[in-house]
Amino acid sequence: MSTFTERWGKWVVPYAALWITMLVGGAIVVVLALLGAEVYESVVDEAGLANLDKPALALAEDLRTPELNAAVTGFTNVGGSIGMPILASILTAWLTWVNRTWRPIILVCGAAAVSISATTFSKDLVGRSRPDFINAVPPYETSPSFPSGHALNSTVVIGVLVYLTCLQLKKTSARIAVIAAGLVFVLAMGLSRVFLGHHWMTDVIAAWLLGLAWLGIVILAHRLFHVIRHREHAGPAPTFDHPAHLREGRASSPGGGEESTDGSSTPESKDDVGARGSTGRPPAAG
Repeated sequence: MSTFTERWGKWVVPYAALWITMLVGGAIVVVLALLGAEVYESVVDEAGLANLDKPALALAEDLRTPELNAAVTGFTNVGGSIGMPILASILTAWLTWVNRTWRPIILVCGAAAVSISATTFSKDLVGRSRPDFINAVPPYETSPSFPSGHALNSTVVIGVLVYLTCLQLKKTSARIAVIAAGLVFVLAMGLSRVFLGHHWMTDVIAAWLLGLAWLGIVILAHRLFHVIRHREHAGPAPTFDHPAHLREGRASSPGGGEESTDGSSTPESKDDVGARGSTGRPPAAG
């Protein structure tokens, strides 16, 4: 029984705010995706197109050249079912190593799982056809069009990675550069789908909006994790080196830090940001 209690306090309690907020928020986003599909049905014409779709596709066709088509196709593959998992895995592994904590994996994997679910449910519900092959650049795609999975998933995954990376950076200019790079990537990924004729413009806009809503909830979950930890006076956020910092069994030391049951003291910490672990690695900001 004591072993179960220790494991519960080590792996569940410190992450409760993350899990609960992401589960509830994930359900909300899926519902928003379904409601968005219903709203979409009410604003399109008999051909299933909004006023923005045909002009956007016509503009894309005017801009195409063989060289540009090849370049955009290569870029859009980065946001596909193979490219995005590889990119996300590399960046998440780096953040996990830097932070010495599982939180980047929890946030990225949880965020990606919900965005994929929202995409799948919406596509099945709406069943919107993609632009005709004659208006598209090969290789052609045949799955339902609404919303754009590339745009939705890149918004969520890149957004979470940008957020976690910014927590590692102290210079405002560096944070602005990272945010700008992420924003350009997400916008370019969505527009590449329209340029290639694989999606309508409204598919991409809906995906961006859903992605931003879910990204906000994921970031809220992470901030609640720290708020609740501070409220419980639980010490520094859990890391690989210090799996849990629970109030039980610890007492305040005269120096303002926390004293464990064996008399050793740990430094006082307000948040992950700016703190360095015992290994001397960068701050565990995730």
